[in-house]
Parts: sequence; C-alpha cells; structure tokens
Amino acid sequence: MEKLALSDEVLMAVEKPARYIGNELNIVRKDLSNIDIRIAMCFPDVYEIGMSHLGIQILYEMFNRREDTYCERVYSPWPDLHKIMKEKNIPLFALESQDELKEFDFLGITLQYEMCYTNVLQILDLAQIPIWAKDRKDSDPIVMGGGPCTYNPEPIAPFFDVIYIGEGEVSYDEFLDLYKEMKSSPNYSRKAFLEKVAHIEGIYVPSLYEVTYNEDGTIKSFTPTNDAPAIVNRVVLTNFDSGAYPTKPIIPYIKATQDRIVLEIQRGCIRGCRFCQAGMIYRPNREKSVELLKEQARQMIEATGHEEISLCSLSSSDYSDLPELIDYLIEICSDKHINISLPSLRIDAFSLDVMSKVQDIKKSSLTFAPEAGSQRMRNVINKGLDIEDIINGSNMAFKGGWNKVKLYFMLGLPFEDDEDIKAIPELGNEIASNYYDILPKEERNGRCQITMSTSFFVPKPFTPLQWARMYPKEEYLRRAHLVKDTMNEQLNKKSLRYHYHEADVSVLEGVLARGDRRLADAIYYVYTHGGIFDAWSEFYDDDLWQEAFYKCNISLDFYAYRERDIEEILPWDFINVNISKKFLIREWENAKKGVVTPNCREQCSGCGAKVYGSGCCVK
Repeated sequence: MEKLALSDEVLMAVEKPARYIGNELNIVRKDLSNIDIRIAMCFPDVYEIGMSHLGIQILYEMFNRREDTYCERVYSPWPDLHKIMKEKNIPLFALESQDELKEFDFLGITLQYEMCYTNVLQILDLAQIPIWAKDRKDSDPIVMGGGPCTYNPEPIAPFFDVIYIGEGEVSYDEFLDLYKEMKSSPNYSRKAFLEKVAHIEGIYVPSLYEVTYNEDGTIKSFTPTNDAPAIVNRVVLTNFDSGAYPTKPIIPYIKATQDRIVLEIQRGCIRGCRFCQAGMIYRPNREKSVELLKEQARQMIEATGHEEISLCSLSSSDYSDLPELIDYLIEICSDKHINISLPSLRIDAFSLDVMSKVQDIKKSSLTFAPEAGSQRMRNVINKGLDIEDIINGSNMAFKGGWNKVKLYFMLGLPFEDDEDIKAIPELGNEIASNYYDILPKEERNGRCQITMSTSFFVPKPFTPLQWARMYPKEEYLRRAHLVKDTMNEQLNKKSLRYHYHEADVSVLEGVLARGDRRLADAIYYVYTHGGIFDAWSEFYDDDLWQEAFYKCNISLDFYAYRERDIEEILPWDFINVNISKKFLIREWENAKKGVVTPNCREQCSGCGAKVYGSGCCVK
C-alpha cells in the first residue's frame, strides 16, 4: 500500500487497527487516472459487522465491473478512533485508496437496521460532509441510501440526497451513466442532477417532496414540488441468475462476525408471515439456478480458503433444488473439511436428514422459530406451522441425536393475551417432556436443553401488521416476566432456559421504523450529544433518546403506542412496492380473525407481485 490515512501513532492507540488499513485479500485496485466515477460504499457499523454483509459485497462487485467506476468501502470507526479523529480533525477515508470520502462522487450508505441511524450521521460528520442534505454544495459527494430501511426512509430522509428503493442490480447503471454525462458538462449542478435522476425507476430524491400535517399530527399531504413522480416504484431483479455476485469475496485480516462463504440461493419468500417485512418487500420469490449455484460455490471455495459455506435465504427449505445442491456441496466440501451451514430450514424429516450429514450433532443445536407459543397466535401471524409440526420435528431431532433445541418467539404481537404468553414456556416444557418420554434412558445424550428466546414485536412498513400498536417498555417487561414465572412452574424447568431482548430498544426501533421526517431532529440531537452505536447495548443510552424526544416535541404515544387507522396516510405511502394496500388490509383483517392464508405455491393470494412476471408468480 502506498499510503495510510492514519499514522502509526493513531493505529497503535486504537483497538483492532486492522479495521482501518485495508489491503485485504481480493480487494479491487484501479488506476484512478482511468476513473470517471468514485463511489464509497458504507455500512454504518463496525468493520466486523459490515464485512459480513452480502449486499455491500454484491454492489462492490457490480460497480467495479464498470471500467469507468471505482467502488471502495468504509465502515463506522469504533468510538476510540472516533474520538481521535474528532480531536485531531482527521477526515474519514475509504479503505482501498485511503483517500478522504469528501473527494468521492458518491457516498452510498446501506440502511439495514434503524438503530444504526446515528452512525449515518457519524459517517457524514467524520467525512466532513454537511450532515443535512440542504447544506451541501456542488463539490460535495452525492449521499445515497439503500437497503430495507429505505422502505420508510422519512426519519432519515433530510440527511440523504438520493434514496434507492429496490434491488441494486437494476437501476444503478442508468443512474451512473446519467451522472457521468451531466458531470462532464461545465454547467453541472447538484440540483439539476437530482431533478433529473428522480425520474429513474426506483430513485427517490427527498428534497423534491413536501409534507404537510393535520392538527392531530398525522400526514395531510405528501407531494412533489416540481415534476418529480408522485409515486416511486420499487425495482426488482426479475432474472435472478443475471445479477452480479462476488465469487472472490474480500478476506479480512481479522475475524468478521460471519466468517464464511455466503451463497444466496433465492430472494423473497413464499410463506407470507404477517410480521415479516423481508418476506413482503422481496417478493416475488425467485430462485437462482442450481447449476449457477454450484459454479459460484466452487469459485468461492477456491478464492477464499474459508472453512464454512452458508446458504443465504429467508426460507432455505423452500428452495426447489435443495437436495441436489446439498449433495453437490457435501461432495466438494467433505475432502476440504468445509462445514456446511443451513440456516432458515423448517424442521422436517428431509431437513433433519440433511443436517445429520453436514453437522457434528454432538456440538450443534437445532434452531426453530415458532414465533408464538399458542396455535391461535401462530394463525394470527400466518406462521403456517401447527403444534404437530413442532412436536414431530423436535421428536425427530431427538431421535436423530440432538438434545439441544433453540426456540425463537415474539412478545407483544397484536391481539396477544396472557394465555398466549404462558403458552411459550408450556410449549418448551412439552418438547422437553417428549425427549424424556420417547428416548430410553440409555439412548439419551444427557439432559435435553430447550432455550427459549423472545424479541419484542416491532411493526414494520409494508407488512399486514404495519397498523398495529406497540406498548411501553414496562408492559413488555411484564410479559417477559410472565414467561419466566410460568417457565419456573413447569415440570421440566431444569431443562428450560429463557432470554429476552431489551424492551426500550424495541420501542425506539418501532418509532424509527414507522416515523416521519420530524424524527430527523431527534436523531440529530442524539448524535450531537454523543449518541452512536445504538445497536450495541453497551453504548445505547435510552435517557438520551428520551431527552431528544422531549426537546424535539416528539410523542411516543403518537409514534409507538397507537394503532393506525387504515385510512391514515402513512409516511411510506408514496412508495409502490407492488404489494397492494388492499392485500395488506385484507391480511390485517385476517390476522384479527386468525385466518390462515396459504403460501404462494399452494395458492396465489393476489398480493400484486405478479406484475413483475418473475419467480413463483409465473409458475
């Protein structure tokens, strides 16, 4: 490497300096004299988290395939380096070239989790780019946002010049071609570019829209200020085999959170769980061809030296050619001692047979996500799972040699009552009882361990439960304690474990997930008063957020604790994801009645995704 942005003195003063030096295996290097467009792709969290994110790797591969474009990476500096950079006025830089971000044409920030919003401001601040989009000049980089949180971009919209809504493989070439053409003009202006780029499919330019509010705080109107489109359409990669994919992923010097090869086998999901945003916004379900997956797996194994390969999917069991793919992976991985990780499997006979082939059952546990303890609540959320599925699956697992089962649930779901809450530990107890009932003592692998974990339900945009209310943290904690108390009453309590998520973080996540532009002031207040890395429990400061809401006149009752009316204009209603509001309302009503909707392969539910003419909608 020709240069480092940080001196040896600074690198020696911070934890894990390898986070900041770049030069990893498989990075892309380009001659800047031949480059017209420079992009810095940012994951607003620490390096180890960001390096585990597949979306950034796909965009990195896709952008760098263009000869006129150089894409580099940047991650959030850990608080120790953040402090030094502020004190010494060191501008934030990209890893590959170590050049300052303010020299780039674009800063692209992926928005995966609402609790990273203050880190977005950290990136802009340390890069010495004006935090508010309205304050930027023609010479400043264009700040772009993408990722699942952009399906309601409004709370952070004032910090972004452009929001990309949909899958990155579709519209970016047109976007960059337009920029290159306009930038070459001596009369280039940021304003003119933003006005023109707003007409590209999937592109939202927040500065071109105005919001007015009713007296009760709800949205009165959301309108473009010039000829920008009134509706922004989500873009979808209809031919899933045609998208760019990183077959030579970057290998970090330090261990990433997910230190493995990732093979994306499909996008979208057929299941239709009513709480699941990803299952809605990534419709329709599209599968990658098994032959392409085989080739990509082979290439990544050769290019990395990783000791594990993981299938990436919302529901791996639903991939049509899974048996053929698994047999191939076992064939090429066994001699190299590469472990095969199979997340998102349904616990059935086929899945257990597969896992017995690829896992050391003495060291692993099975993970199962019933999401709710009672059948009534599983019907409310359209989980598509009954008690027989759960019991039979766990029994088959016990007979197959497993004795550890992890169960994931949600608390605070709409229409939940105390009996539904008590059903969580009761289900855990029933599973444990079966272990002792169906296995003779001499066949048991010690005592079974059933670990139950609950998160608190957070309603998300473009889901049938987007209108649901949340509860104050005290009520969430009451429900968690009810689970724990009921667990301690169970016959097999020594075989049961229970963990629950932080309640105050869940409430804030819900506020940010469904909020509007008025929340930007609170995000700015928290950052300017020291708040960063809110996704990390050791840094999250709920008192600071409560102070920000008070100072900015923001009501938790309004943003979190009320059920929305289906006639209300929601902050994200200007986005068309081709999942119709009529379908979402129908599913909301079905949730109230506990009516189950069949999955997409059993019966088309008329959600609207058929318009893309792709994936399972065609079949």
